[in-house]
Amino acid sequence: MLQVTPAPAPERRIDVGDITVLADRRNLSLGTALAEAASAPHDWLGLGRMDAGPLVLILARDRAEFTRWSRGRLPSWGAGVTFPGSRVVIIRLDAGDPYQTLRHELAHVVLHQAVQGRVPLWFDEGYAVLAAQEYGRFAALRLNLAVAAGRVPDLRALDGALRGSDDDAETAYALAGSAVAELERRGRNGQLAPLLKELERGVPFDDAVASSTGFTLDRFEDAWQQSLRRHYNWAIWLATGGMWLLVTLILSWAAATRRRREAPRRAALDVGWPEPPPDNETITIQEVGPRST
Repeated sequence: MLQVTPAPAPERRIDVGDITVLADRRNLSLGTALAEAASAPHDWLGLGRMDAGPLVLILARDRAEFTRWSRGRLPSWGAGVTFPGSRVVIIRLDAGDPYQTLRHELAHVVLHQAVQGRVPLWFDEGYAVLAAQEYGRFAALRLNLAVAAGRVPDLRALDGALRGSDDDAETAYALAGSAVAELERRGRNGQLAPLLKELERGVPFDDAVASSTGFTLDRFEDAWQQSLRRHYNWAIWLATGGMWLLVTLILSWAAATRRRREAPRRAALDVGWPEPPPDNETITIQEVGPRST
């Protein structure tokens, strides 16, 4: 039987198939819809068609409630979290599309359901990024900027970055997704399935990478970093949307500089000017017309 240690107790608990939903009264219908989506089988990257099985799905209204439910053990900026051992998924409702967050968290559930043994954090998160189809244009912009700025970590450092500050973590998630995408590209027949099949059989992660890609993990890390530097740079960052961000930053800087430069002159002009009339004051035509001398 699934059990959750009580946190701030929600107002309602309902069961949708083999999924238990904990949510307040206002979000009960959303919880039901999310549970129905979670209970349906889906096609998962490299794993085939699977359902997530029995779960406890908790809807946290905001950051504070998310932090309380997760016992403060995770960064408060997170949009969701999965505890695979207890099969508990927490979705934060004020942090983006809850359906997208749910798919990311379910990817963790099915991965841990299929795989025997431990996998590195970067692989766990990178798989969820790809499986939830979050690896898109935004990720490319962050990767271009990170690579161009020389911020390409090794895989061990990437694990730490995934639990860093909000800005660092967003780039780290994009990097993790790119690492798993590189594993897929270098897998047999350009697929991730051979690696996952090895992991399903209980083969240790490093050995599974070697047998499915022909690379030791160290060699793969070098190949991944080289691929990043080859595909992401300043030119591509500018071409894929960074130019507009750069222009916006330049215009904002110019406007702020102009305001600072003109502040003394504006202050001098304000000297001696009367206070504006109150909103309810009326002015007649005679008051603004020409006066006799």
